[in-house]
Amino acid sequence: MPEFSDSPDAVDQLSGIPNPPTPARLSVGVISAGRVGTALGAALERAGHIVTAASAPSERSRTRAAHRLPEARVDVPAVIAEKAELLILAVPDTELPALVEDLAARINPSAIVLHTSGALGVGVLAPLARLGCTTIAFHPAMTFVDDPDDTARLATCCIGITAADEIGHAVGQAIALEIGAEPVRVPESARPLYHAALAHGANHLVALVDDAVVALRAALAGGVGLDTVGGPPGDLAERMLAPLARAALDNALRSGAAALTGPAARGDAAAVTRHLAAIDTVDPAITDAYRAQSRRAAAQSGTSAMIDPALEKDNR
Repeated sequence: MPEFSDSPDAVDQLSGIPNPPTPARLSVGVISAGRVGTALGAALERAGHIVTAASAPSERSRTRAAHRLPEARVDVPAVIAEKAELLILAVPDTELPALVEDLAARINPSAIVLHTSGALGVGVLAPLARLGCTTIAFHPAMTFVDDPDDTARLATCCIGITAADEIGHAVGQAIALEIGAEPVRVPESARPLYHAALAHGANHLVALVDDAVVALRAALAGGVGLDTVGGPPGDLAERMLAPLARAALDNALRSGAAALTGPAARGDAAAVTRHLAAIDTVDPAITDAYRAQSRRAAAQSGTSAMIDPALEKDNR
């Protein structure tokens, strides 16, 4: 079996396979109609496939399916699994093993089955692989906020792909390329670390920025509206932080820890101490987060000896 690269050139490599792994049009089933499932289903429809059915166990998911996958009928997972040529399992990690077990009795054995979990590899789909299905762990490295832009963002992201064999990898790569994404091979054993890194860089970034907005709102509360000319005072903290945060993210992605600035990075213990005291008046939980991140920034900058003593709780 030839080796397939994680690049658009993979399309040319797939042309050498006698029976290409992805037909021009596949009948797609989505379990279930959550944020990820509907975004991926809509992206596949844009690529020429047909989402024929989706499971939608809640009123919210039924509304989402009607809006984003209007041609798909709503059905139960077992019936969807019987007929789908491409079956998307977009359910929480905790639900995936039981769902796979339930579907094994009804699955179309020639189906391509992919799940969208980041932390789980292809092993969780082994019961379906033993029946003949082509199984793939297919995780979009993207955040989904229940917005139509979710589908568009799939064309800008990478897809973490894990499969049991080269055919599975080729199929996963082809599907990713069809929706405009970049396929990236992730070893089965590396899935937890892969997902932890993405969660740390995205989910924790959201938490950090939200904390910063809360603290900045408190700092500006006494003068909001007095000098603002750029927009309503209600979102002043967000407007003020946005260009700084975007520049910091861009610098970090280009330069890594060398992009660090601020008191922890330059070893200014007195400034860090003042920051801790000020933030503590807003929310001690934010103080704890600031302390932890300052310790990490100092370690990355080589200033731990100067900063760590100021970070002890007894010194605040």
